[in-house]
Amino acid sequence: MRKSSLRMAVLVAAMIVMLVLPRAGGTLVTNAQEPALDKELNVYNWADYIDEDVLKEYEATYHVKINYDNFASNEELLTKLQAGASGYDVIFPSDYMVAQMIDLKLLAKIDKKALPNLANIDPYNLNPWYDPDNQYCVPYMWGVTGIGYLASLEKAPTGWGALFDPEQARYYSEHGGINILDDEREVFSALLKYLGYSVNDTDPKHLAQARDTIVKVLPLFHSFNSTDYQTTLLIPKEVSISHAWIGDVMKANMSTATKDNPNGDWKFIVPKEGAIRFQDNMCITATSKRLATAEHFINFLMDAKNAARISNTTGYPSANKAAREFIKPEILNVIPPAEVLEKLEWIRPLDDDTSKLYDQTWTEIRATQ
Repeated sequence: MRKSSLRMAVLVAAMIVMLVLPRAGGTLVTNAQEPALDKELNVYNWADYIDEDVLKEYEATYHVKINYDNFASNEELLTKLQAGASGYDVIFPSDYMVAQMIDLKLLAKIDKKALPNLANIDPYNLNPWYDPDNQYCVPYMWGVTGIGYLASLEKAPTGWGALFDPEQARYYSEHGGINILDDEREVFSALLKYLGYSVNDTDPKHLAQARDTIVKVLPLFHSFNSTDYQTTLLIPKEVSISHAWIGDVMKANMSTATKDNPNGDWKFIVPKEGAIRFQDNMCITATSKRLATAEHFINFLMDAKNAARISNTTGYPSANKAAREFIKPEILNVIPPAEVLEKLEWIRPLDDDTSKLYDQTWTEIRATQ
């Protein structure tokens, strides 16, 4: 009788625990997994790169206020941190920038024991060249940089010449307008691929050639925008073609799909000359005073359903393999086939002298605009 009472007491206690403990994206989080959380967390991410409802759910569930800021490029993120912005906790740099930040000691190592949802990440996205064994960062989203264009155009683009060949660019300029990403490495990478070079070319003559190539077509560009071009340019059709990240084109396409136009207004191509493969990551700054809370937040975002909600909102492929069963088919279907992925290049960090040359050449380009 006493044994039976004890079993009943244990059962009741277990039921109480299940009722009072919060759930994160469908995953039960036990007290043993929960650190003492800070009252706020400072997050610095790309624009339009998360589901805001996921942020609100985290705040409401764990009573942690998320202070959320946006950056437009990896270089802007790096400059901000190097200028002394020590208040950020969780940041979302791209592959090559992670390598540079590790070298500059700007990132904290993560405690994988605090990240049980790391098991959800696809092995394809783990152990990348820029962060072997994922000591500092967790893969977030990934994709390709290419060209987005209106499906209604009579001449569909096939390569980077649509943006950089004067004759081709004039057509797209006259039929809606051209947007270029306001991102130094992305623009140079596209130009260098168009000219037949590697995206990591360091030859000053080739950079000068790239500069001279884009200067000839600058008058044909509608805008340089990488911050909100998806919502301000693509969806309202303020341009007809754009240098673009795959997820932004997918989001614009989903946003313009209707009953009469189920396929949406936008299409995406990987240019025939080749392109960039990128992977964005969740990392913690070396100056963060909220390490445990930052890891808890990252683990929350890695929950399968939460990761799927983010992918479905942003249009980007998720590095979260467990999330795929919840991700919209149109996002999964746009991922390039293996034979295309094999031809893509990663952007690699530059040495100081080459980085200065890139910066100087980029300044010359923008000053000519």
